Amino acid sequence: MIRLLIFLGIFLLAEYYSYTVVRSAMRTLPQNAKTVLTVVYVLLTIITWAGFFSFRFIDWANVPHLIRNIYVAFTLGFIVGKALILIVMLGDEVRRFFVWLWSVMSKPAIAATSVPEVAGSSITRSIFIQRVAILLGGAALGGFMYGITNRYNYKIRRIQLSLKNLPEAFRGMKIVQISDIHSGSFDSHHAVLRGVEKIMEEKPDMIFFTGDLVNNKADEIQPYTDIFAKLSAPLGVYSILGNHDYGDYVQWPTKEAKEKNLQWLKDTHGKMGWRLLMNEHIVVEKGSDKIAVVGIENWGAKAGFPKYGKMGDAYAGLQEKNIPFKMLLSHDPSHWDAEVRNKYTDIDITFAGHTHGMQLGVEIPGLKWSPVQYIYKKWAGLYQEGEQYLYVNRGFGFLGYPGRLGILPEITVVELV
Repeated sequence: MIRLLIFLGIFLLAEYYSYTVVRSAMRTLPQNAKTVLTVVYVLLTIITWAGFFSFRFIDWANVPHLIRNIYVAFTLGFIVGKALILIVMLGDEVRRFFVWLWSVMSKPAIAATSVPEVAGSSITRSIFIQRVAILLGGAALGGFMYGITNRYNYKIRRIQLSLKNLPEAFRGMKIVQISDIHSGSFDSHHAVLRGVEKIMEEKPDMIFFTGDLVNNKADEIQPYTDIFAKLSAPLGVYSILGNHDYGDYVQWPTKEAKEKNLQWLKDTHGKMGWRLLMNEHIVVEKGSDKIAVVGIENWGAKAGFPKYGKMGDAYAGLQEKNIPFKMLLSHDPSHWDAEVRNKYTDIDITFAGHTHGMQLGVEIPGLKWSPVQYIYKKWAGLYQEGEQYLYVNRGFGFLGYPGRLGILPEITVVELV
Protein backbone atom coordinates (compact mmCIF):
# COMPACT_ATOMS: atom_id res chain seq x y z
CA MET A 1 0.00 0.00 0.00
CA ILE A 2 2.83 2.40 0.86
CA ARG A 3 4.59 1.63 -2.43
CA LEU A 4 1.37 2.27 -4.31
CA LEU A 5 0.92 5.64 -2.60
CA ILE A 6 4.54 6.60 -3.35
CA PHE A 7 4.09 5.63 -7.01
CA LEU A 8 0.82 7.53 -7.21
CA GLY A 9 2.46 10.62 -5.70
CA ILE A 10 5.35 10.51 -8.16
CA PHE A 11 2.94 9.88 -11.03
CA LEU A 12 0.75 12.86 -10.13
CA LEU A 13 3.75 15.16 -9.63
CA ALA A 14 5.21 14.14 -13.00
CA GLU A 15 1.91 14.82 -14.72
CA TYR A 16 1.44 18.15 -12.95
CA TYR A 17 4.90 19.44 -13.84
CA SER A 18 4.71 18.10 -17.41
CA TYR A 19 1.40 19.82 -17.98
CA THR A 20 2.81 23.02 -16.46
CA VAL A 21 5.83 23.19 -18.76
CA VAL A 22 3.78 22.24 -21.82
CA ARG A 23 1.29 25.01 -21.10
CA SER A 24 4.16 27.41 -20.50
CA ALA A 25 5.69 26.52 -23.86
CA MET A 26 2.38 27.34 -25.58
CA ARG A 27 1.73 30.63 -23.77
CA THR A 28 2.49 32.82 -26.81
CA LEU A 29 0.26 30.82 -29.19
CA PRO A 30 -3.28 31.84 -30.20
CA GLN A 31 -6.01 30.47 -27.94
CA ASN A 32 -7.36 28.06 -30.58
CA ALA A 33 -3.93 26.55 -31.08
CA LYS A 34 -3.48 26.21 -27.32
CA THR A 35 -6.78 24.37 -27.02
CA VAL A 36 -6.02 21.94 -29.87
CA LEU A 37 -2.48 21.19 -28.65
CA THR A 38 -3.67 20.75 -25.07
CA VAL A 39 -6.31 18.22 -26.17
CA VAL A 40 -3.68 16.36 -28.24
CA TYR A 41 -1.28 16.31 -25.27
CA VAL A 42 -3.96 14.97 -22.91
CA LEU A 43 -5.01 12.27 -25.39
CA LEU A 44 -1.41 11.19 -25.92
CA THR A 45 -0.93 11.02 -22.16
CA ILE A 46 -4.02 8.82 -21.73
CA ILE A 47 -3.00 6.53 -24.59
CA THR A 48 0.57 6.25 -23.27
CA TRP A 49 -0.38 5.31 -19.74
CA ALA A 50 -3.16 2.99 -20.94
CA GLY A 51 -0.61 1.12 -23.04
CA PHE A 52 1.90 1.08 -20.18
CA PHE A 53 -0.49 -0.46 -17.66
CA SER A 54 -2.02 -2.94 -20.14
CA PHE A 55 1.28 -3.90 -21.83
CA ARG A 56 1.23 -7.51 -20.66
CA PHE A 57 -2.34 -8.03 -21.78
CA ILE A 58 -1.81 -6.91 -25.38
CA ASP A 59 -1.10 -9.61 -27.97
CA TRP A 60 1.89 -7.82 -29.45
CA ALA A 61 2.68 -10.75 -31.76
CA ASN A 62 -0.39 -9.87 -33.84
CA VAL A 63 0.26 -6.13 -33.91
CA PRO A 64 2.00 -4.95 -37.13
CA HIS A 65 5.69 -4.49 -36.42
CA LEU A 66 5.84 -0.86 -37.55
CA ILE A 67 2.93 0.17 -35.34
CA ARG A 68 4.31 -1.82 -32.40
CA ASN A 69 7.79 -0.34 -32.72
CA ILE A 70 6.58 3.23 -32.96
CA TYR A 71 4.12 2.79 -30.10
CA VAL A 72 6.65 1.18 -27.73
CA ALA A 73 9.35 3.74 -28.56
CA PHE A 74 6.91 6.64 -28.15
CA THR A 75 5.61 5.28 -24.85
CA LEU A 76 9.09 4.83 -23.41
CA GLY A 77 10.22 8.22 -24.65
CA PHE A 78 7.11 9.92 -23.30
CA ILE A 79 7.49 8.37 -19.85
CA VAL A 80 11.24 8.99 -19.61
CA GLY A 81 10.70 12.54 -20.84
CA LYS A 82 8.17 13.20 -18.09
CA ALA A 83 10.53 11.69 -15.54
CA LEU A 84 13.25 14.13 -16.63
CA ILE A 85 10.80 17.03 -16.40
CA LEU A 86 9.90 15.91 -12.88
CA ILE A 87 13.56 15.79 -11.83
CA VAL A 88 14.32 19.27 -13.20
CA MET A 89 11.19 20.92 -11.83
CA LEU A 90 11.35 19.21 -8.46
CA GLY A 91 15.01 20.15 -8.19
CA ASP A 92 14.09 23.78 -8.79
CA GLU A 93 11.36 23.55 -6.14
CA VAL A 94 13.92 22.33 -3.63
CA ARG A 95 16.25 25.18 -4.60
CA ARG A 96 13.44 27.70 -4.19
CA PHE A 97 12.58 26.27 -0.77
CA PHE A 98 16.13 26.76 0.49
CA VAL A 99 16.25 30.28 -0.97
CA TRP A 100 13.02 31.07 0.90
CA LEU A 101 14.33 29.47 4.09
CA TRP A 102 17.52 31.51 3.90
CA SER A 103 15.55 34.70 3.34
CA VAL A 104 13.43 33.95 6.42
CA MET A 105 16.46 33.26 8.56
CA SER A 106 18.41 36.29 7.29
CA LYS A 107 17.84 39.71 8.94
CA PRO A 108 16.65 41.94 7.54
CA ALA A 109 14.63 39.40 5.56
CA ILE A 110 13.94 39.99 1.91
CA ALA A 111 10.98 38.02 0.58
CA ALA A 112 12.10 35.62 -2.10
CA THR A 113 9.14 36.55 -4.24
CA SER A 114 9.61 40.31 -4.02
CA VAL A 115 12.17 40.40 -6.80
CA PRO A 116 11.82 38.12 -9.82
CA GLU A 117 14.80 35.82 -10.34
CA VAL A 118 16.36 36.49 -13.69
CA ALA A 119 18.39 34.10 -15.85
CA GLY A 120 19.87 36.01 -18.75
CA SER A 121 18.63 39.43 -19.78
CA SER A 122 14.92 38.93 -20.42
CA ILE A 123 13.39 35.83 -18.81
CA THR A 124 12.82 34.79 -15.22
CA ARG A 125 14.66 31.84 -13.75
CA SER A 126 11.37 29.91 -13.51
CA ILE A 127 10.72 30.29 -17.24
CA PHE A 128 14.32 29.29 -17.96
CA ILE A 129 13.96 26.14 -15.83
CA GLN A 130 10.69 25.26 -17.56
CA ARG A 131 12.36 25.58 -20.94
CA VAL A 132 15.25 23.39 -19.87
CA ALA A 133 12.76 20.80 -18.58
CA ILE A 134 10.71 20.67 -21.77
CA LEU A 135 13.85 20.53 -23.91
CA LEU A 136 15.10 17.51 -21.93
CA GLY A 137 11.70 15.86 -22.12
CA GLY A 138 11.49 16.45 -25.85
CA ALA A 139 15.04 15.20 -26.36
CA ALA A 140 14.17 11.97 -24.54
CA LEU A 141 11.08 11.42 -26.68
CA GLY A 142 12.95 12.24 -29.88
CA GLY A 143 15.89 10.07 -28.85
CA PHE A 144 13.77 6.99 -28.25
CA MET A 145 12.01 7.49 -31.57
CA TYR A 146 15.35 7.92 -33.35
CA GLY A 147 16.71 4.78 -31.68
CA ILE A 148 14.31 2.66 -33.75
CA THR A 149 16.46 3.38 -36.79
CA ASN A 150 19.51 1.84 -35.07
CA ARG A 151 18.10 -1.58 -34.20
CA TYR A 152 19.94 -3.21 -37.11
CA ASN A 153 22.88 -0.80 -37.24
CA TYR A 154 25.51 -3.45 -36.48
CA LYS A 155 28.81 -2.15 -35.17
CA ILE A 156 31.96 -4.23 -35.49
CA ARG A 157 34.20 -3.89 -32.44
CA ARG A 158 37.74 -5.16 -32.81
CA ILE A 159 40.15 -6.09 -30.05
CA GLN A 160 43.55 -7.72 -30.05
CA LEU A 161 44.72 -9.79 -27.12
CA SER A 162 48.10 -11.24 -26.29
CA LEU A 163 47.49 -14.25 -24.04
CA LYS A 164 50.55 -16.00 -22.68
CA ASN A 165 49.01 -19.50 -22.51
CA LEU A 166 47.90 -19.54 -26.13
CA PRO A 167 49.71 -22.30 -28.08
CA GLU A 168 51.80 -21.22 -31.05
CA ALA A 169 49.58 -22.94 -33.64
CA PHE A 170 46.61 -20.78 -32.58
CA ARG A 171 48.35 -17.41 -32.60
CA GLY A 172 46.63 -15.07 -35.03
CA MET A 173 43.34 -16.88 -34.57
CA LYS A 174 40.30 -14.69 -35.23
CA ILE A 175 37.18 -15.24 -33.14
CA VAL A 176 33.83 -13.58 -33.84
CA GLN A 177 31.38 -13.36 -30.96
CA ILE A 178 27.70 -12.49 -31.15
CA SER A 179 25.16 -12.69 -28.35
CA ASP A 180 21.50 -12.09 -27.51
CA ILE A 181 19.97 -12.55 -30.94
CA HIS A 182 16.39 -12.43 -29.56
CA SER A 183 14.91 -13.55 -32.87
CA GLY A 184 11.34 -13.02 -31.64
CA SER A 185 11.93 -9.27 -31.89
CA PHE A 186 13.10 -9.27 -35.52
CA ASP A 187 10.97 -7.80 -38.30
CA SER A 188 13.41 -7.74 -41.23
CA HIS A 189 15.04 -10.79 -42.81
CA HIS A 190 17.10 -8.53 -45.05
CA ALA A 191 18.57 -6.57 -42.14
CA VAL A 192 19.45 -9.74 -40.20
CA LEU A 193 21.05 -11.24 -43.29
CA ARG A 194 23.17 -8.12 -43.66
CA GLY A 195 24.45 -8.65 -40.12
CA VAL A 196 25.33 -12.27 -40.81
CA GLU A 197 27.12 -11.26 -44.00
CA LYS A 198 29.18 -8.75 -42.00
CA ILE A 199 30.29 -11.62 -39.76
CA MET A 200 31.33 -13.83 -42.64
CA GLU A 201 33.22 -10.97 -44.31
CA GLU A 202 35.57 -11.12 -41.32
CA LYS A 203 36.58 -14.68 -42.29
CA PRO A 204 36.61 -15.90 -38.66
CA ASP A 205 38.47 -19.02 -37.58
CA MET A 206 35.91 -19.64 -34.85
CA ILE A 207 32.47 -18.23 -34.00
CA PHE A 208 30.87 -17.99 -30.55
CA PHE A 209 27.23 -17.34 -29.75
CA THR A 210 26.68 -16.63 -26.07
CA GLY A 211 22.97 -17.19 -25.50
CA ASP A 212 19.40 -15.87 -25.86
CA LEU A 213 18.57 -17.10 -29.33
CA VAL A 214 14.87 -16.37 -28.71
CA ASN A 215 12.72 -14.22 -26.47
CA ASN A 216 10.66 -17.11 -25.16
CA LYS A 217 9.75 -19.80 -27.70
CA ALA A 218 11.62 -21.96 -30.19
CA ASP A 219 9.28 -21.09 -33.05
CA GLU A 220 10.66 -17.53 -33.06
CA ILE A 221 13.97 -18.57 -34.61
CA GLN A 222 12.53 -20.89 -37.26
CA PRO A 223 11.99 -18.17 -39.93
CA TYR A 224 15.66 -17.20 -39.56
CA THR A 225 17.41 -20.57 -39.43
CA ASP A 226 18.44 -20.40 -43.08
CA ILE A 227 20.14 -17.07 -42.40
CA PHE A 228 22.04 -18.09 -39.27
CA ALA A 229 22.99 -21.41 -40.87
CA LYS A 230 25.25 -19.32 -43.12
CA LEU A 231 27.58 -18.82 -40.14
CA SER A 232 30.54 -21.14 -40.49
CA ALA A 233 34.17 -21.22 -39.45
CA PRO A 234 37.07 -23.68 -39.97
CA LEU A 235 37.40 -24.36 -36.24
CA GLY A 236 33.67 -24.45 -35.56
CA VAL A 237 30.63 -22.46 -34.43
CA TYR A 238 29.92 -22.91 -30.72
CA SER A 239 26.87 -21.79 -28.79
CA ILE A 240 25.24 -21.83 -25.35
CA LEU A 241 21.84 -21.08 -23.85
CA GLY A 242 20.81 -17.81 -22.19
CA ASN A 243 18.14 -17.16 -19.59
CA HIS A 244 15.44 -16.43 -22.22
CA ASP A 245 16.00 -19.71 -24.04
CA TYR A 246 14.39 -21.88 -21.36
CA GLY A 247 10.88 -20.45 -21.78
CA ASP A 248 10.74 -19.44 -18.12
CA TYR A 249 8.98 -16.12 -18.79
CA VAL A 250 5.78 -17.43 -20.41
CA GLN A 251 2.99 -19.73 -19.29
CA TRP A 252 2.95 -23.25 -20.71
CA PRO A 253 -0.10 -25.54 -20.77
CA THR A 254 1.97 -28.40 -19.36
CA LYS A 255 5.46 -29.15 -18.12
CA GLU A 256 5.89 -31.43 -21.12
CA ALA A 257 5.10 -28.58 -23.53
CA LYS A 258 7.86 -26.48 -22.01
CA GLU A 259 10.33 -29.35 -22.18
CA LYS A 260 9.39 -30.02 -25.80
CA ASN A 261 9.97 -26.36 -26.65
CA LEU A 262 13.44 -26.42 -25.10
CA GLN A 263 14.35 -29.60 -26.95
CA TRP A 264 13.19 -28.04 -30.22
CA LEU A 265 15.44 -25.05 -29.52
CA LYS A 266 18.42 -27.30 -28.79
CA ASP A 267 17.81 -29.23 -32.00
CA THR A 268 17.66 -25.95 -33.92
CA HIS A 269 21.22 -25.11 -32.88
CA GLY A 270 22.32 -28.36 -34.49
CA LYS A 271 20.15 -27.75 -37.54
CA MET A 272 22.01 -24.47 -38.13
CA GLY A 273 25.38 -26.22 -37.79
CA TRP A 274 26.14 -24.82 -34.34
CA ARG A 275 27.71 -26.97 -31.65
CA LEU A 276 25.60 -26.31 -28.55
CA LEU A 277 27.63 -26.75 -25.38
CA MET A 278 25.52 -27.90 -22.42
CA ASN A 279 27.82 -27.88 -19.39
CA GLU A 280 30.60 -29.49 -21.38
CA HIS A 281 33.82 -28.75 -23.20
CA ILE A 282 35.32 -29.31 -26.62
CA VAL A 283 39.01 -29.77 -27.37
CA VAL A 284 40.14 -28.07 -30.59
CA GLU A 285 43.38 -29.24 -32.17
CA LYS A 286 45.80 -27.73 -34.69
CA GLY A 287 48.74 -30.03 -35.30
CA SER A 288 50.03 -31.05 -31.90
CA ASP A 289 48.60 -27.99 -30.11
CA LYS A 290 45.28 -28.01 -28.27
CA ILE A 291 42.88 -25.50 -26.74
CA ALA A 292 39.57 -26.00 -24.94
CA VAL A 293 36.20 -24.31 -25.44
CA VAL A 294 34.05 -24.66 -22.33
CA GLY A 295 30.33 -23.87 -22.49
CA ILE A 296 27.81 -23.81 -19.68
CA GLU A 297 24.10 -23.21 -19.39
CA ASN A 298 22.85 -19.95 -17.94
CA TRP A 299 24.26 -19.05 -14.52
CA GLY A 300 23.39 -15.66 -13.08
CA ALA A 301 24.37 -14.11 -9.77
CA LYS A 302 22.02 -11.10 -10.15
CA ALA A 303 18.27 -10.41 -9.99
CA GLY A 304 17.24 -14.01 -9.40
CA PHE A 305 18.35 -15.23 -12.83
CA PRO A 306 18.50 -19.04 -13.03
CA LYS A 307 21.58 -21.09 -12.25
CA TYR A 308 21.33 -23.96 -14.71
CA GLY A 309 25.06 -23.91 -15.42
CA LYS A 310 27.29 -26.56 -13.87
CA MET A 311 30.96 -25.75 -14.17
CA GLY A 312 31.85 -29.01 -12.45
CA ASP A 313 30.22 -30.98 -15.26
CA ALA A 314 31.75 -28.77 -17.94
CA TYR A 315 35.20 -29.27 -16.43
CA ALA A 316 34.91 -33.01 -15.88
CA GLY A 317 38.00 -34.67 -17.37
CA LEU A 318 39.46 -31.41 -18.68
CA GLN A 319 42.31 -31.00 -16.21
CA GLU A 320 43.58 -34.49 -16.94
CA LYS A 321 43.94 -33.55 -20.62
CA ASN A 322 46.59 -30.93 -19.78
CA ILE A 323 45.13 -28.24 -22.06
CA PRO A 324 47.15 -25.01 -21.65
CA PHE A 325 44.52 -22.56 -22.93
CA LYS A 326 40.84 -22.45 -22.03
CA MET A 327 37.98 -20.24 -23.20
CA LEU A 328 34.60 -20.14 -21.46
CA LEU A 329 31.20 -19.27 -22.92
CA SER A 330 28.88 -18.09 -20.14
CA HIS A 331 25.84 -15.96 -20.92
CA ASP A 332 25.65 -13.85 -17.76
CA PRO A 333 28.76 -11.73 -16.97
CA SER A 334 28.03 -11.82 -13.22
CA HIS A 335 29.16 -15.46 -13.34
CA TRP A 336 32.74 -14.33 -13.92
CA ASP A 337 33.17 -12.55 -10.60
CA ALA A 338 30.91 -14.90 -8.64
CA GLU A 339 32.50 -18.20 -9.63
CA VAL A 340 34.99 -18.20 -12.50
CA ARG A 341 37.68 -15.95 -11.02
CA ASN A 342 37.46 -17.63 -7.62
CA LYS A 343 37.31 -21.30 -8.54
CA TYR A 344 38.52 -21.58 -12.12
CA THR A 345 41.63 -19.46 -12.31
CA ASP A 346 42.92 -21.36 -15.35
CA ILE A 347 40.16 -19.93 -17.58
CA ASP A 348 42.06 -17.50 -19.80
CA ILE A 349 39.11 -15.63 -21.29
CA THR A 350 35.35 -15.70 -20.78
CA PHE A 351 32.82 -14.54 -23.37
CA ALA A 352 29.45 -13.28 -22.12
CA GLY A 353 26.47 -11.13 -23.13
CA HIS A 354 23.09 -10.73 -21.42
CA THR A 355 23.14 -7.00 -20.54
CA HIS A 356 22.59 -5.58 -24.08
CA GLY A 357 24.27 -2.48 -22.62
CA MET A 358 20.58 -1.85 -21.79
CA GLN A 359 20.35 -0.71 -25.45
CA LEU A 360 20.68 2.77 -23.99
CA GLY A 361 23.70 4.79 -22.96
CA VAL A 362 26.64 6.94 -23.94
CA GLU A 363 29.91 5.67 -25.37
CA ILE A 364 32.25 8.43 -26.43
CA PRO A 365 35.98 8.94 -25.79
CA GLY A 366 36.37 9.48 -22.06
CA LEU A 367 32.79 8.53 -21.16
CA LYS A 368 31.12 5.13 -21.04
CA TRP A 369 27.76 5.08 -19.25
CA SER A 370 24.54 3.11 -19.21
CA PRO A 371 21.86 2.66 -16.53
CA VAL A 372 22.70 -1.05 -16.54
CA GLN A 373 26.05 -0.33 -14.86
CA TYR A 374 24.20 0.20 -11.58
CA ILE A 375 23.24 -3.48 -11.70
CA TYR A 376 26.22 -5.02 -13.51
CA LYS A 377 29.73 -3.77 -12.81
CA LYS A 378 30.91 -5.46 -15.98
CA TRP A 379 28.32 -4.67 -18.61
CA ALA A 380 30.05 -4.07 -21.96
CA GLY A 381 33.49 -4.49 -23.45
CA LEU A 382 36.75 -5.97 -22.18
CA TYR A 383 37.66 -6.47 -18.51
CA GLN A 384 40.81 -7.90 -16.93
CA GLU A 385 41.66 -9.21 -13.49
CA GLY A 386 45.18 -10.58 -13.20
CA GLU A 387 45.76 -12.93 -16.11
CA GLN A 388 42.05 -13.53 -16.75
CA TYR A 389 39.88 -11.66 -19.25
CA LEU A 390 36.15 -11.16 -19.70
CA TYR A 391 34.46 -9.79 -22.80
CA VAL A 392 30.82 -8.71 -22.57
CA ASN A 393 29.10 -8.39 -25.93
CA ARG A 394 26.41 -5.69 -26.27
CA GLY A 395 24.05 -7.99 -28.14
CA PHE A 396 23.12 -8.64 -31.76
CA GLY A 397 19.37 -8.15 -31.35
CA PHE A 398 17.01 -6.21 -29.13
CA LEU A 399 14.34 -6.91 -26.54
CA GLY A 400 11.48 -4.78 -25.23
CA TYR A 401 12.54 -1.44 -26.65
CA PRO A 402 12.74 -1.98 -30.44
CA GLY A 403 15.80 0.15 -30.88
CA ARG A 404 19.26 1.19 -29.78
CA LEU A 405 20.13 4.60 -28.39
CA GLY A 406 23.85 5.15 -27.96
CA ILE A 407 24.58 1.42 -27.55
CA LEU A 408 24.58 -0.19 -31.00
CA PRO A 409 24.12 -3.90 -31.77
CA GLU A 410 27.52 -5.54 -31.73
CA ILE A 411 29.64 -7.97 -33.69
CA THR A 412 32.87 -8.59 -31.77
CA VAL A 413 36.06 -9.57 -33.56
CA VAL A 414 38.75 -10.85 -31.21
CA GLU A 415 42.19 -11.52 -32.66
CA LEU A 416 44.61 -13.51 -30.54
CA VAL A 417 48.04 -12.19 -31.43
